Parts: sequence; C-alpha cells; structure tokens
Amino acid sequence: MIDTIMFDLDGTLLQISQAVFLDTYLPEIGKVFTRLGLDAEACVKAVWVGTKAMVLNDGSMLNADRFWAAFADHIGLTGDKLKDVEAACNAFYTNEFAVVQSVMTPNDISGRLVRALKARGFAIVLATNPLFPACAVETRLNWIGLAPDDFILITHYTNSTYCKPNLGYYKEIFSKINREPRQCLMVGNSPAEDMCAGTLGAETYLVTDCLENESGMDIANFRRGTLADLEVYLMSLPALTENFI
Repeated sequence: MIDTIMFDLDGTLLQISQAVFLDTYLPEIGKVFTRLGLDAEACVKAVWVGTKAMVLNDGSMLNADRFWAAFADHIGLTGDKLKDVEAACNAFYTNEFAVVQSVMTPNDISGRLVRALKARGFAIVLATNPLFPACAVETRLNWIGLAPDDFILITHYTNSTYCKPNLGYYKEIFSKINREPRQCLMVGNSPAEDMCAGTLGAETYLVTDCLENESGMDIANFRRGTLADLEVYLMSLPALTENFI
C-alpha cells in the first residue's frame, strides 16, 4: 500500500519551466559574483561545471563538496575567498532569490494538496534534485505556502550524494525514510529524472503542466495529467488515518 508521496519541486509543485527559471536566475546570481569583485561570466560557467560534477556524483561525497571543489578549481579560488562566495550565495538564496518568484505560475493546489495528504496520514518527501543548498529550497517552498516541517525529508546538496536521474538518489531516499519503493509514489514533471523511480518498484505520476522532456521519451505508459488531475488522483487514494476512513 502507498503510504509515502514523493514530490519533485521545480515544474511540479512549483509551476515554472526550467528555461524560464534559468533565464531569470543566472543573471541574478551573476550580480552576486560581481559584487565580490569576481568575473561574473567565469563564475556562472563555474556554476555549470559544479552542477555537472554533482550530476555525476558517485555517492562518495556530498553534492555540496563536489560542487564547491569543481567551482573553486574552475576559477582558481581557495580558502577564505571561497568561503565568502559560498556565504554570499546562501544570502542570495535567502533574500534576493525571490526575484525568480515573479516568473512562476501561481497555483493554489500545491500547498492545499500537501496539507490534505498529511491530514490523511501520508508521509510527504520533497524529492527535488539536490543541486541547491537547503536555504534555496526553503525559499522556493515559501513561494507556494509550504515549509520544511511539511515534509519528513527534503533533499538538498548538503544531505545528498547523488542526483537525478541516478537511481542511487532514490535508493538513498528510501534508505533514509525506511521505506520500500513499493510504499512510495514519485510525482514529477520529467520522465527521465522522476519516472525512473518506477524501475525500482515505486509508483509514479507525471505532471504535464511544465513537462520537461527534451529527449522526447515516450510517455504513453506513464500515469500522467495536470497538477489539477494529480490532486483528484491522490485524493482518491485510501486515507491512512481513522478520521478519514
């Protein structure tokens, strides 16, 4: 029986396309580097180098360590200056990152749905690709009226050693929450990165409002629909608390 719902964030609970997100985010993070006296263009390239290092992470170290090692190596930063950059980025995610909120599509489903599922006895995991620090994830949750304590686990780059679509990412989650894959349903907007949880035995649901399918994968066999359709489907699952039985 399904007792745990795992949600992707960007493009799923948070309705925004990856292309629009990047077009808004990258120039803003570039301003942080400029204020520190660094070459913004070189640093943005270093962000991509660090991101690739995280995606290729093999579980031997935290994604955060992979990122900053690759970032520092690319632009030749060490010691206190690197710490200053990390601190400035964290401050950005806590404060100025909110500028990205202006390009998301507002919805009142995500917060309502998560709270309703919790009330019905389901455990909720935020299975967002762990490419950002916790503060960046928490800021984005706030945009949709959710908070860290709405979830039993939130993945981010300081508690994860793999990234999507590596199956090690999902195995790490199942281990942390002490669940078998068959107890879980993974919800996401990417057939490649999110639906692959199904190969481990989890149920899946593909949200199509902001579908990310650059490789053109056949999605015909996936359970799928809009965020509104998802709400109907999830609320049809048997409740796990006596108050709703």
